[in-house]
Amino acid sequence: MYKDILLAVDHDHDDSWRRALPVALEFCKAFGSQLHIITVLQELGAGTVSSYLPMDFEEQAVKRVSTWLKEMVRDNVPAGVKTQRLVAVGKVYAEILAAATEINADLIVLASHNPEVSDFLIGSNAAKVARHADRSVLIVRNAKAA
Repeated sequence: MYKDILLAVDHDHDDSWRRALPVALEFCKAFGSQLHIITVLQELGAGTVSSYLPMDFEEQAVKRVSTWLKEMVRDNVPAGVKTQRLVAVGKVYAEILAAATEINADLIVLASHNPEVSDFLIGSNAAKVARHADRSVLIVRNAKAA
């Protein structure tokens, strides 16, 4: 049913992949899917903050996150699962949607935190992905405490 699954993870929050990766792996196992794992660095742009950073800051950040993603996949994805790693720079939800289109993902899997008041006004990345995606999206939530 699902040939290509895109798993979006946040390199700054292990909880994002610790909850969503097992779910994505179960789908890969059930359907023989390829797993594409993306993490997105927020684009700094040409504002005041970026003027204080070294010229190669973004390039070094991409290298650092690429290394993290490679190690995370090595340590947590079984050898038999065909995997592609993606690192993007930009708006998180937009880059996830662009990657899903580029790889022709059948399913996008991502974790979401419990909604806060500000999320109802602004919206979380998970909500934006679900709202704008033209394919199935599975949002993995925290289990509620009993």
